[in-house]
Amino acid sequence: MANKTKDYLAKVRKKTGFSDYKIAQEYDINQSNLSKYKSGKAALSEMHAWLFADILGMNPAEVVANTKLEHAKLTNNKSKAKFWQEQIEKLLNDSESIKINIAQINPIVGDLNNNAQTIIDLSREAYESGTHLIVFPELALIGYPPEDLLLREGFIDQVESKIKHILNQLPEDISVLFGAPSRAQGFLYNSAYLIQQGRMHTYHKQRLPNYGVFDEKRYFEPGSDAFVFECQQTKIGVVICEDAWESTPVTAAVKQGAQTIVSLNASPFQIGKHQQRIKTIQQRALENKIGFIYVNAVGGQDELVFDGGSFVMDASGSITHQLPFFQTLTHSLDQPLLQNANEPVEKTIYDALVLSTKDYIQKNGVFNGAVIGLSGGIDSALTLAIAVDALGADHVQAIMMPYEYTSSMSLEDAKAQASSMKVEYHEINIHAMVDSFNAQLSPLFAGTDADTTEENLQARIRGTLLMAVSNKSGKIVLTTGNKSEMAVGYATLYGDMSGGFAPLKDIAKTLVYRLANYRNSIDYVIPGRVIDREPSAELAPDQVDQDSLPPYAELDAILELFVEQKQSIDHITRQGHNLDTVKRISNMVLNNEYKRRQSAPGPKVSQNAFGKERRYPMTSKFQP
Repeated sequence: MANKTKDYLAKVRKKTGFSDYKIAQEYDINQSNLSKYKSGKAALSEMHAWLFADILGMNPAEVVANTKLEHAKLTNNKSKAKFWQEQIEKLLNDSESIKINIAQINPIVGDLNNNAQTIIDLSREAYESGTHLIVFPELALIGYPPEDLLLREGFIDQVESKIKHILNQLPEDISVLFGAPSRAQGFLYNSAYLIQQGRMHTYHKQRLPNYGVFDEKRYFEPGSDAFVFECQQTKIGVVICEDAWESTPVTAAVKQGAQTIVSLNASPFQIGKHQQRIKTIQQRALENKIGFIYVNAVGGQDELVFDGGSFVMDASGSITHQLPFFQTLTHSLDQPLLQNANEPVEKTIYDALVLSTKDYIQKNGVFNGAVIGLSGGIDSALTLAIAVDALGADHVQAIMMPYEYTSSMSLEDAKAQASSMKVEYHEINIHAMVDSFNAQLSPLFAGTDADTTEENLQARIRGTLLMAVSNKSGKIVLTTGNKSEMAVGYATLYGDMSGGFAPLKDIAKTLVYRLANYRNSIDYVIPGRVIDREPSAELAPDQVDQDSLPPYAELDAILELFVEQKQSIDHITRQGHNLDTVKRISNMVLNNEYKRRQSAPGPKVSQNAFGKERRYPMTSKFQP
């Protein structure tokens, strides 16, 4: 029998923290009866069953019926046992089915007031609509990742104060589950808070990721106990993100009677990540023959972007609800929703870049828009499209800065795109500025040949102009470099690298072309010649990128193996690549770490992005 007196007693003991002696005193149970309850030799009296149900937040009728059934079985009264079994089944059948809302929200790290108000407002709205349980993502109260905010004196005090505020503001007749850190016995935990009937309960995340972009072991202690609660006669187990990627935490919750698992997540986007989530949760569902409610955060946070895509899976591993990606919404599970999870990869990546750019600019609250150096090339063209889709044309400014090597095609195409996208457009000719710099430097450079110094000077003048416009207008400069260029150092420090955010930082050059074609499939905004022409920095006569680099298809294939898959030179050459080319490219990657350390942040979409995820020394003699 699933529900016995001794089980209820154990739950009361755990819930209250009382010893058996204290329980006997507090609840007027004589020691003889308590011993019988504890040993399973007697069933709870009706009064004590009702009292225990109130302590545990359970339906009193259910507890009374279960203990009456237990008593009938102990006394071998078959007619009463049959009667109470029928009453239990009737209770379960007659009970109103549970109504659950998924709150796929976009919290801002450290914005405790607004994040808390979002939890309160959405919970009240859910209550008004008859919802029994609303679920928010991992660390929804403080945002993810909070990083060293967790180490600041007073931060957790603010968190605890805000949790009490949430508790006091919520209706008692709705259960609310959200993520926040918790402090206990001097340790900090990544926790799920359940507020139910005016009481607060916590579950501590058991598996702490410490790879890639995750540093949770730096801040948190792992939990060790499963957590199962009851809502509308449904027993719900709780796990947090990484917990579900291993079998033990889920299995432990199922052993404690969980009929459904709710997983709170702050799982960042990368290419193919959602398919990995589905595969993993399917494995857990099939192992335990249990359904899953997977709730994920959405929104940009520095280099990370969270894609949402929350879903519900039944015990057979089939998706019953699939929420949209890159959208904030609250959805009731009594309403069907099956968003297409197999959208073209280009759409998914493009949406990630737009949301991360929008959130970086708007969440910081410092900038009123973006300014872009529009060159007539593919990278700046795609960056402009992303900026307009993220912020609106009224908040984007494009500046073309021609010099003598700038082709008429570049001028025409830049102006055409700015016009088609209805952004403010200006041209600043830099001839006089470059000439002035060269004149001042000529005594120092006497007797030397022109080289990349003069080319970089053009880029640095352009960077200076863009930063000046940024200072005056309050718009952030979006850098336009792509991952292929940043990998090999094909960018000018304090020149085209100048800026506050880099939407294409993790986008290989070949992917830039795919994304440009995708954006034009929505509406034609990037001139066809920009996509079709041979790429060039236009810093020297008749210059093309392939003068300095292998063809981008070859370069990106090598970089994929060397950077993202971390393969050796021997392995890469065995894939058919020229040994000398591979050596040259790998050396360029390693020798330009110092540049990347000074580059603007940009959204991660690959399995190994430049930034906090990829940590290589700037000074190193390593030979791959």
